[in-house]
Amino acid sequence: MTKKNSISLRLIAIVSAIVTTLVAVAVILSKCEGTAIVAEKNETVKVTPAVVSSIQSIGQWEFLTINDEEYVDTIRKGFFSDDGLARIYYGTLRIGINLDQVSDHSFRIEHDSILVVTLPKACLLDRQFIDEARTRPFYEQGKWGSDARDALFRCAEKKMLSRCLTPSNLQRAEGNARKEVSHLLHLMGYKNVRILFE
Repeated sequence: MTKKNSISLRLIAIVSAIVTTLVAVAVILSKCEGTAIVAEKNETVKVTPAVVSSIQSIGQWEFLTINDEEYVDTIRKGFFSDDGLARIYYGTLRIGINLDQVSDHSFRIEHDSILVVTLPKACLLDRQFIDEARTRPFYEQGKWGSDARDALFRCAEKKMLSRCLTPSNLQRAEGNARKEVSHLLHLMGYKNVRILFE
């Protein structure tokens, strides 16, 4: 074998060893990089102040609307005849949640992956629910002052509250709130959400 052939064979062996080493190093590095990515993946749920403030900014969120009509009357005994006053009142009661009452303490993490949100109880959002423009007289005999009309108005308010602001309607509103707030938080990127009420 000539000296030239011997050098060529050695050179081929060295280049082959270098290529094999580079391939092995590249394979090891690619596997290490893959495991490093998996190790850095973080599944823990975090609630940022921005999330809390965006939910607070919604303010009052209505989840149930009830239209009601009430007949209210009163009678006043007279010397020769009785006086009577009757009116029909219309109202719209809006039941929902004041989300501006939500705070950092309303959110907690359970098992590192479940966001538990405690919301305020459902309530009447607007105390001015009687539409005075639609109120109409039904019957009126005798002279009646503003005090009598105010008393009828307050009586109509009580009747509407008693008829509409029931435990079952409050539960319906909270059921609707549970669905809508969960949907909102899913859109914000939270997969597992549990809604509770105070």
